[in-house]
Order: sequence, then C-alpha cells, then structure tokens
Amino acid sequence: MNIIFVSNSMAKAKTLSVLQVSMIALALVLIPTFITIMLIVPQESALQKGVKYLIPPQLKFFNNQQKHLDVYAVQLGEMQARIMRLDAQSDRLSKLAGDKASVTADRTKVKKDSSPSNASKDGKGGPLVRNSPLSEAELQQYIADLMAKIDLETDQFSGLEAKLLQQSVLKDMLPNSSPVSVAFNSSSYGWRIDPFNGEKAFHEGLDFPAAVGTRINAAAGGIVSFAGPSADYGKLIKIDHGSGLETRYAHSSKLFVTVGQRVEKGQEIAEIGNTGRSTGPHLHYEIRFNGNALDPRRYLKASI
Repeated sequence: MNIIFVSNSMAKAKTLSVLQVSMIALALVLIPTFITIMLIVPQESALQKGVKYLIPPQLKFFNNQQKHLDVYAVQLGEMQARIMRLDAQSDRLSKLAGDKASVTADRTKVKKDSSPSNASKDGKGGPLVRNSPLSEAELQQYIADLMAKIDLETDQFSGLEAKLLQQSVLKDMLPNSSPVSVAFNSSSYGWRIDPFNGEKAFHEGLDFPAAVGTRINAAAGGIVSFAGPSADYGKLIKIDHGSGLETRYAHSSKLFVTVGQRVEKGQEIAEIGNTGRSTGPHLHYEIRFNGNALDPRRYLKASI
C-alpha cells in the first residue's frame, strides 16, 4: 500500500512505504500514552533530587546505623524495665522470707569484693588474644539469650513468692479460687504486645474471655474498697482481703456490690462486659500484694 502526497508548491508526488506508515501510526499511539503516564505518575521534584545527590555516602550510612541503634536502645530499655521488676520482686521475697538483713549483707559483700582495690589482689593474666568485634547477629543473639534468662528468673521468682505466701500467715486470705467458670488466656499475664499501640508492655492481670453477662465471683472474702468506672479498667471492683492483699475485677458490664460492703468467697459481684480499654468481652483479673501485681496463675493452681 502506498500513500501519495501532492504539494501545491512543488507539484510533485511523495510516496510513503508500508514501513513508514506503520512507524507513524505507532508514534501516534505511543506519544499520547507517554504523555498520560507523565501526568498521572508523580515525579520527584528537582529539589528533592538535588537534596539526595547532596547527601554524602557517610551520612547515609550514619542514618542506617542510627536506625539499628534505635532498635537496640528499645531492647535495652525493655531489659532495664524487666530487671527493675526483678529487683522489686527480690525485695518482696526477702521481706516474706524474713531474711532482709542477710540479703543486704550479701549484696554489700559482692559490692566490696568487686571493688578495684580488692580486684587488684587477685592473680589474673594470660596472653592477649584479640578477637573480632561482635557482629549484629551475635549481638541480637546475646540480647535474646539475656531476655530468656530474665524471663526464666521472673518465672522462678513468681513461683517462690507464691510458695512463701501460701506458707505464711496470709495463707487463709489468699484469693485461690477462680473468679469465673471459664478458662483463662494462659499467656495473658506478663510481657506481651499491647493490642492498642503495638508496643511491648507488661500485662499485670489474667484475662478470661467470655460472653457479656457471664457471672463474676469474689476469689476470696473481703471488703469492697472500690466499685465504679475507671478510664482503663472500665467498670471496676477492688476487694481488700487484708494485710495488703487485693483483687481487681475489670471491664464489667454490671456491678452488684458497693464500697464498704463485705463479700464472701464465691459471691457474685459483677457480670463480664467490654468496658474501658478492652478489645472484646472478658474479665481482666488481678491479684496485688502491697500494690504489686502477682501472677494469678500461681494461686489458681493452689485452689482448694
């Protein structure tokens, strides 16, 4: 197929081949498509490109390194928080065991023995073998191992604390019966990912998922010290069992007791709800001793 063009000025005919016609047609299709893409897809401004080119490679490396440091800082902060909880729990155990003086003496002895003046008396030496610095993977593994060790010690301390309380003069006051007739979430007490902000946080109670209206019973006899709304707990009941022992029942839909009322073990005090800082109907149940949260699982196992 040939297309013939006739020019008035030249009065000569020009013939286009099939290949040339095809190329013209293809160009007519591609040019509008390219223009459309340029208009739709956002392009990086010249200023942004210029800023990127101006950033030296050393600074780019520093920014990447800073991200890693931020991650480690968060992990170290979490470890510090866990160690602080362990220290507080250790002090409580010392008081329960009645061995505070000896523990304090042991700590003083360790501190004294580890002082520079004493360390210089010990014979130490050997050839210096230079080792390569820790890799990022090795550092991560070290942090993970340390976290696991802290978790293990926390679990052991909680068990020892429960045993001491069960053998103390407070054994008859302990809340050792289940507050509801449903199973609890076994992993709800302790460190977890907060369902609202996605960060690690310590959950100081035990969660019992159940339908709204499920009966909640007092885990032990005592006096109601609080019954009403709370920002995080929703509708909350606190029962004072004496000698610093307290239980809390949160997120209820209905409350059946009032402040100052005496309740007996097993008495119905509320119904499960979804009030306060809650993602669904459940009972958030806490046991506290002198304001410190205890692991409720340790006391449910000792139920009589």
